[in-house]
Amino acid sequence: MLKLSRIVTCIETSGMPWNCGQRVGLRNFPAPIKFDPIEPVDRPKLKMMDRAPLYLGGMRPPKMQKRLKLMRGPELVHNKLIHQQYGIIALGGGRLKWNHFEMMRFGIGRQLDVSRMFAIWRVDAPWQPVTKKGQGQRMGGGKGPIDHYVSPIKEGRVIVELGGHLEFPEAYKILQLVAHKLPFKALVVSQEILEKREAKEREREAANVNPYTMKYVIQNNFGGCHNWLSPFDHKWFGRYR
Repeated sequence: MLKLSRIVTCIETSGMPWNCGQRVGLRNFPAPIKFDPIEPVDRPKLKMMDRAPLYLGGMRPPKMQKRLKLMRGPELVHNKLIHQQYGIIALGGGRLKWNHFEMMRFGIGRQLDVSRMFAIWRVDAPWQPVTKKGQGQRMGGGKGPIDHYVSPIKEGRVIVELGGHLEFPEAYKILQLVAHKLPFKALVVSQEILEKREAKEREREAANVNPYTMKYVIQNNFGGCHNWLSPFDHKWFGRYR
């Protein structure tokens, strides 16, 4: 039993005697986010990609050179989020094999709640042939047979897009499971992160007070740099390799 004087003190300070020894305060929690209606999609989960392209009429699969230009430079088309929510973008050039597609399909599919989420591909199925000779064969004899197919990726390309009724922490947990397993550096982004990256790049260019930029140096052939620069340096001014 509490003494009468202590009960009176508790009532005067907290208003109720059972709050003695505790500090009660109001907490302001942010209101829940109101999501827009989900746009209809064909299927909420990622579909299975073909291991090799299909050729009609019994056509023989053609061979191809390396064509490294398909991986060099920035992506100029598929560098925006269609649904303006979340996705994975490439921070460098590379190639995606069929195994990487399956890794992303299983990794994201296991964590996906189809009642309120969906995921879509933003890259094509493997289409570029890669040839390889068998182990122990000597050089010569022409180009080897086709070993597998790949999808070339440029920097800034959106690989996978995730949308629905979810926030970025939940989307990051799902996408980061597969982003660090890709054969090139990749980043989990949201629409807000992409806009901040673009704004930061524009701000950096505007704040540069040095007139001798890489573009100005290359265009004016300072120090005879044209003798040792590559054609890609003349095209992207040292930014992409």
